[in-house]
This record gives sequence, C-alpha cells and structure tokens, in this order.
Amino acid sequence: MTTSQLLRTSSQKYLGSRGLIVLIALLSAFVPLSTDLYLPALPAMSRNLQAPAEQISLTLSAFFVLYSVGMLVWGPLSDRYGRKPILLIGLSVYALSSGLCSIATSVTALIVFRALQAAGGSAAGAVASAIVKDMFSGRKRESVLAIVQSLAMLSPAVAPMFGAMLLGVTTWRGVFWVLTAIGVMALLGSLMLEETIPQRNTGALLHSFKGLANVLQNRGFTMLMLLFSLGSISGLAFVSASTYIYQDGFHLSSQAYSFYFAVNAIFLIMGPMIYLRISRRFHAETIIRTCFMISLASGVLMILFGNLAPYIFALCILPSSLAGSILRPPAANLMLEQQQGDTGSMVSVMSCTGLLMGSLGMTLISFNWGNTIIALGTMTLLTALISLLAWPLVIQRAHRLPHPMHGVEVETPNL
Repeated sequence: MTTSQLLRTSSQKYLGSRGLIVLIALLSAFVPLSTDLYLPALPAMSRNLQAPAEQISLTLSAFFVLYSVGMLVWGPLSDRYGRKPILLIGLSVYALSSGLCSIATSVTALIVFRALQAAGGSAAGAVASAIVKDMFSGRKRESVLAIVQSLAMLSPAVAPMFGAMLLGVTTWRGVFWVLTAIGVMALLGSLMLEETIPQRNTGALLHSFKGLANVLQNRGFTMLMLLFSLGSISGLAFVSASTYIYQDGFHLSSQAYSFYFAVNAIFLIMGPMIYLRISRRFHAETIIRTCFMISLASGVLMILFGNLAPYIFALCILPSSLAGSILRPPAANLMLEQQQGDTGSMVSVMSCTGLLMGSLGMTLISFNWGNTIIALGTMTLLTALISLLAWPLVIQRAHRLPHPMHGVEVETPNL
C-alpha cells in the first residue's frame, strides 16, 4: 500500500502525502516540544528570575491547563469554519507568545505568556487528529496514527538533548526563540495545507459548541476516554519531576539528564511501530490489556528499586513508557470509531481530558512526598491497576474494533 493509497480524499496539491503526514506529526508534537525543550533550563530559570521551583513549575502546569481548555474552543470552531483557518490563527498566536516568553522579566509575566502560548498552540492539538479522521479510516487510520505518533515522539527524544546543547551557547531565553521558529515553520506548513474537512457544521455558532455535549453523551466514547486518560497522570508526572529526580536527586548534570530522558523517549518512539507489528497477530483489546499489566509491574519496580541508582530507575520506568506508547494507536483509533460527525469536538474532548489528567499528575507529584520516585511509582501502579480492573466493563459499552486478518499485513507509508 502506497502513501497515496492511504488517503481517502484528494491528495494535497502542495504538501503531498508525505508532507501532510509530517505536518500532522509536527502539530501533534506541540505539547512535548513546548515542554521538553526547556526542561533542562528549569533550574537556571529559577535562579535567573529569582523564583522558587514551585513557581517555575507553574509555567508547565499553566501551559497544560490552558492548552486543554483551548482545544475545547478550537475543536468545535474547526468543525464550523474548517481546519486550515483555525490552524493559521492559533499558530500565529503561538509564535507571537513564544517570542514574548523569551523577553519575560518576571516569573509572573512568563506564566502569562506561557498561558497565551498554550492557548494558541492548542489549535494544533485540536486539529491534528481531526485531520487524520478526515482523511483516513479503519486499519489505514491506525497505521497513520502509529506513524504520526512515532514521528511526534521524536521531540521528547531530541528536545531535552537539544535544549541542553542550547544552554551551552545561550540562556533559557534562546530556547523560547527556538520555539518561536518552530511555530513559524508550522504556520508556513499550514499555509500550504488544503482544507480536509469533508463537511462543515452549519447554522449558528452556538450549534458548533453543542457538538461537545453530543460527544460526551456517547457513553462508550466517554468511558473509553476517561480510561485511557488515566495513564497521562503518571506519564506527565514523570515529565514534570524528571529533571528534579535526575539532577537534584541523583546529582546528574543537565547533559546526563537529557541522555536518560532521551533513552526513555526512544522507547516512546518505538511503541507505535511495535504495535503495528504485533497487531497483525493479536487483537487490539488483548494488546491494550497487556499494556495495562506491564505498566502495573513497572510501578512496582519503581517502588522497590527505583531509588538505587539513575540507571536502575530508568530501567524500572521504561516498561511503563513503552506500554503506554504501544497502546496509543489502538486507543486513539478505538475512540475515533465511537462517533461519526463532530470530529473536531471529539478530538478536543479526547486531548483535553488527557492533558487535564496529566496536569493533575504534575500537580500531585509537585507535593512534598519525601520520596518522589516512590510517589511516581505508586501513581503508575494505581492508574494501571484501575485501568486493568475497569477495562472489561468499559469495552462492553464500546463499538469494538474488528479482529486482525491473519496473513494480511498493514503496510506503512514510505516517508
């Protein structure tokens, strides 16, 4: 199957099939790019702005909260006005606010500009997955989701290392200038995008926002969404706490920290492609259930052995990271299959819930637990255990995916 055959609608005149997939991956990576790139700079920001670590952490949590809320606005608007106009507006706001972050002179101003950056960037998150559903269906969609998610996961692997390299030649302000450039690149790509929405919502503007209520009334979708969002609690708690675990707890340099973070991110990249392989033999439901069990075991390992050494902690958390990455494509595809129409609203609710859960995890891990690694392991264990116990009940309420056809391979686009 070629890339062009994967497209359900007409190919993109300017971007082409490959360019479209790369653009979707870039838009999907806005959250990790906007957070992971400046994680190594957090201690330096605290010193430069003369602000405690708790206030600097608000630049992370504020971003996630506003990003989540913003998607609830942009998603329905993209159903009403189209994907491209929303992208152009949101990315313009993102690029401008990223530049403002680089010249902030106080932690209060930085938090405000980060919130504005999140509000603009959330347009990318709201539209990226909606474009996937506009253009692809069935197993083809699952393949594209896996490819896009693998490409998007390159940013967590590269961003901390690149951020640490930037700190060797510039200050934390230079990191935000890089984010400004990324926003401009995405904006230029969106200018070349041809509209993908097959049919826009008509009627009054308020009617578009009723799509949010329509989506939430779909019980199968809502239960799946809540279940799959639980993993974001421990996942983003690790993102928030990782720099303090490795640099303050294990006394590693920012370069060493970025190496450990990159190793973890490499497993995140591998996950979706591993799923494409094993999904030829095993049903998505079996894979999802197994991933929950692996995450549970990973939480136990962190509690028992995570404090011994940095490499041991890394080995303990890797199974959870890999399992969470493997279940991303089937989870997204399963949720997208639950509803026809109101795609922008559905994607917005999915992403918003995941990020709000992640923000909860970031807030919880910031408390003074005494031992951050044990707290993180406990969060991983509990969220995985709840997911595993709830899975049989939830899947019975959902429109289930078909079993894989043995002997039929799902080919991937040649990028």
